[in-house]
Amino acid sequence: MTQALLGQIATARSGDKGAASNVGVIAPDLITYEFLRDTLTTDRVAAHFSAICRGRVDRYELPNLYVLNFILHDSLGGGGAASLKTDAQGKAHGLGMLYLSLDIPNAITIRNSAFDTHAAFH
Repeated sequence: MTQALLGQIATARSGDKGAASNVGVIAPDLITYEFLRDTLTTDRVAAHFSAICRGRVDRYELPNLYVLNFILHDSLGGGGAASLKTDAQGKAHGLGMLYLSLDIPNAITIRNSAFDTHAAFH
């Protein structure tokens, strides 16, 4: 096991669903997807986003695409024009997800990238 950031093994896309943000985590292969399916629980994601997510977290699995899709309810302060938040559409939440620190099994390839364990963003 090696500690690394999610962004070193996967990518993400995010946006808004009203007052909730939508974060899709995309694994590059089946081994990584299965690891993330077992590791990225709703409790873990809720804890990671605890400073902004006031509601529950739902997870939807798309195994044929190697994607886990998370809905962070009540994370946008009303969303769109109703919110005073800087990112009222949740576009930065995908990037925020990629800074989640994980213990990565040796069977998974860790990419060297701008994501490192010394990142200041949490």
